[in-house]
Amino acid sequence: MGLKLGFDKDIYISKQSEHIKNRINQFGGKLYLEFGGKLFDDYHASRVLPGFSPDIKVQMLKKMADKVEIVMVINASDIEKSKMRSDLGITYDADVLRLYDAFTGIGLYVGSVVIAQFSGQPAAQKFKRKLEDLGIRVFLHYPIEGYPLNVKHIVSEEGLGKNDYIETTRPLVVITAPGPGSGKMATCLSQLYHEHKRGISAGYAKFETFPIWNIPLKHPVNLAYEAATADLNDINMIDPFHLEAYGETAVNYNRDVEIFPVLNAIFEKIAGKSPYKSPTDMGVNMAGYAIVDNDIVCKASREEIIRRYYTALCNRRIGIDTDDTVNKIELLMKQAEITPEDRKCASVALAKSEATEGQPAVAIELPDGRIVTGKTSQLFGASSAALLNAAKAIAGIEKTVPVIRREIIEPVQSLKTNMLGNHNPRLHSDETLVALSISAAGSETAKKAFNALRELRDCEAHSTVILAQVDQDTYRKLGIRLTCEPKYQTKKLFHGR
Repeated sequence: MGLKLGFDKDIYISKQSEHIKNRINQFGGKLYLEFGGKLFDDYHASRVLPGFSPDIKVQMLKKMADKVEIVMVINASDIEKSKMRSDLGITYDADVLRLYDAFTGIGLYVGSVVIAQFSGQPAAQKFKRKLEDLGIRVFLHYPIEGYPLNVKHIVSEEGLGKNDYIETTRPLVVITAPGPGSGKMATCLSQLYHEHKRGISAGYAKFETFPIWNIPLKHPVNLAYEAATADLNDINMIDPFHLEAYGETAVNYNRDVEIFPVLNAIFEKIAGKSPYKSPTDMGVNMAGYAIVDNDIVCKASREEIIRRYYTALCNRRIGIDTDDTVNKIELLMKQAEITPEDRKCASVALAKSEATEGQPAVAIELPDGRIVTGKTSQLFGASSAALLNAAKAIAGIEKTVPVIRREIIEPVQSLKTNMLGNHNPRLHSDETLVALSISAAGSETAKKAFNALRELRDCEAHSTVILAQVDQDTYRKLGIRLTCEPKYQTKKLFHGR
């Protein structure tokens, strides 16, 4: 049974690319398009909009590749602080290089990198030299006193005018960054200022997938976006400027609504008039038009809210999130009319743990709706056991049939404890998969189980304890949507591998 789709990616790509082309023409052939969120790896969107592939925005850009130039922006302070992308475990400056390779690897043109908020930071200077040694053009943008409120100073030679002018050659300039707060908006405004000074007609638009402006404010998709940004305290709201200008209800979020009067004043100062009457006007997102099955999308979004709730609980236990984040998601769950008990695999995992006198347990819901469990044993951790049992269930192998030979497991355990200094001899998920792949070379049964692993993508899973990071990473790489109870297996202060 395949994943039921509620979103048509072909409709989306067609409507989205056409809308962007129209916006380019609206501004006389040059558009600076600020990309909010992730161009690659947009897994949140793919979870709440089944059918939306994580790289769909890049696919759309590829269809108009000859018109696209990409400019990447990184904040000098983020370079100095070695700011990390938590989902990838790499620094922002390393991600600029990763993104450069990713874009150029699929035929998209990266024109340059902007180092924003530059004030002579040594790490930023070093990164600039590194990029230039690699043949990448680098431009510097500087802090502007009073940004973004002092419009008169911002739109002057001492404000935007002191920034380097980025020389671009294509009609669609995509402004993207490794993460939020990098300076994308300020880069777009700087370019509009310099282009206008040179007599070049150019415009600005924003590509932000969520909240989706043309579905209801309390639609589960939009509630799921609030849950995803609960730690940032983003709030979805009706766009009051759009309602006043057009008499139409449109959904936006608080930061865009709050900053719109200032942006409007900057646009007017630069070009004499603003092209927009509302923050919704600035957007170009067509995702709402590609929802083809609302029930499927609503179900997926409600599941995402519950997953975000468990993530917030665990983050609070670890010390990353606060009560405020948890409380906000609890409120969103009430609005979506869901409870943690609606997560079937969680209830099964907890029941399995209770039946084994509180031992850790993991439950995985298979594509056909069956739920299999795994518990801690002498050989495997609960997450490893659940993976093996799920693979065996999909492959039609009896649960009691071993698929990894003991003579393969024992040397791995010996290596862990006797040579690498680990206290836990049980195989983690990644070690289990390696052992299974070795077994598959000499066993048809193991090979069937190994091949079944690919069927676990998009499956739901729940653990009764916070899993080791290596197990969480393995589940993520397999595409399994894992949640955990907010407690550790032991009472130790340090919880490593």
